Amino acid sequence: MRKPMKFNIKDVARKAGVSISTVSRVVNDSKAVRPKTKEKVLKAIEELGYKPNAIARSLKIKNTKTIGIMIPDISNQFFPEVVRGVEDVANMYEYNIFLCNTDMDKEKEIQYFNVLEEKQVDGMIFMGNIIPEELEKKFQACDIPIVLIGTDYGDLPSVTINNGQASKDVVNYLIKKGHERIAIITGKAYDPIVGITRREGYVEALEKAGIVYSEELVVEGGYRFKSGYEGAKKLLSLNNPPTAIFVASDEMAIGAMRAALEKGITIPDELAIVGFDNIDMAGKVYPSLSTVAQPMYEMGAIGMRVLTKILNDETLENRKVVLNYSFVERESS
Repeated sequence: MRKPMKFNIKDVARKAGVSISTVSRVVNDSKAVRPKTKEKVLKAIEELGYKPNAIARSLKIKNTKTIGIMIPDISNQFFPEVVRGVEDVANMYEYNIFLCNTDMDKEKEIQYFNVLEEKQVDGMIFMGNIIPEELEKKFQACDIPIVLIGTDYGDLPSVTINNGQASKDVVNYLIKKGHERIAIITGKAYDPIVGITRREGYVEALEKAGIVYSEELVVEGGYRFKSGYEGAKKLLSLNNPPTAIFVASDEMAIGAMRAALEKGITIPDELAIVGFDNIDMAGKVYPSLSTVAQPMYEMGAIGMRVLTKILNDETLENRKVVLNYSFVERESS
């Protein structure tokens, strides 16, 4: 007589279209599974006649007390300060962290996400402005709580500042200083925060002040020193160069300052430069950099606190936390 086929947890995961860890959570009656997902898994279990090992099932999966953090660039001074805030609060609640540096590489992001999911981290924190489509789908299908810091997407909990208003404040400040020919070096054009929102704030402030917008004064940068340096060289080679440049990140702004000084342009007498973030180096370069100060440490600390509330089933008063920022006036403007 032929023995009935035995199915294992991998077969159930494959049939339900979920991860092994998700099946494990359903089997062990974890709360961190969406009802629809749980229903799919239970249906697959029933259809396959899967019977979990009684001993394994008695060892109910508990919290791993680990948090996964995905950041785009560990060498960018903005992110380590945010991570410090995350880590300090995580330690208070006795969580350990897995830190994943993605280098803004889509394949690495997916790879790290899969690793964190397999390790059954209790929650994830994602930093960086761009969420690729494939990663977005994984976020939506995932049963692990995710909090965004520095960006916002859909109904995911997030911690940000009002980037558009901060950009308007910079432009208004430069206008009050007497500048009308104001340029901007943005992030990547497809970047929803550094590339789009901060640029939109710039455009709106010019329009409100009655200053004609000029496409030649808008340069797409990146996030690093070199792109700011090259962007400023392009702007300063115009027949009618700007008298002020708003740069969408401090590291790029420092690159822009280098380009101006190489051309013998005096800052701020001949050219004002303003950055964004207030990284530690902004106050140490000469001339020191005027910039928008993001509360980097607080963003990390509050982001982790939001995550702990979700993990502990506490009431979340606000899923979209918008923190205050400030403008730091220094020698460059």
